[in-house]
Amino acid sequence: MSRIPALNPEQVPAASKATLDTFTKNIGFTPNMMTAFAQSPIAFNAWATLLGSLSKALDVKTRDSIGLAVSEVNGCNYCLTVHSFTAQHMAQLPADEIILARKGHATDARRDAAVQFARKVIETRGQIKDADLKAIRDAGYTDANVMEIVALVAMYSLTNFFNNVFDPEKDFPAVAPAGSI
Repeated sequence: MSRIPALNPEQVPAASKATLDTFTKNIGFTPNMMTAFAQSPIAFNAWATLLGSLSKALDVKTRDSIGLAVSEVNGCNYCLTVHSFTAQHMAQLPADEIILARKGHATDARRDAAVQFARKVIETRGQIKDADLKAIRDAGYTDANVMEIVALVAMYSLTNFFNNVFDPEKDFPAVAPAGSI
């Protein structure tokens, strides 16, 4: 049950409206998480700016795979439904790749290195080992790419924490619990 009331369009703060309208236009509907998040124009617009900037980082399959891995570690069921949907429909990842990403892996070797690294970053709170950094670099990622992966982990964690705290009503198709995959 949601811990924050959903807003209808006329209740959205004016400073959040343009950002929310852009998401609604791009997605085709307004996700419950966004109407809840829009209640704080400062937090919502800061997140939207970060999301927009990081949408240029890496490729969509890698970004969505990282989102799935991070959301799994953080136990965010709302984000798992969103990332599973976008991974399938936008990144064109097959179901087995979505499951692998949730487990911190990918069939593509380069993407696998990025997803494993992202998972280690979130599991260790950034206290990675030199060998972890070497592995991601050996997979062909630059230091700038590594910074982008860390930023993606942080951004996905922000929405994971937001959704775990406020538990907005899910409006994407349900996914199986991690124990059954």
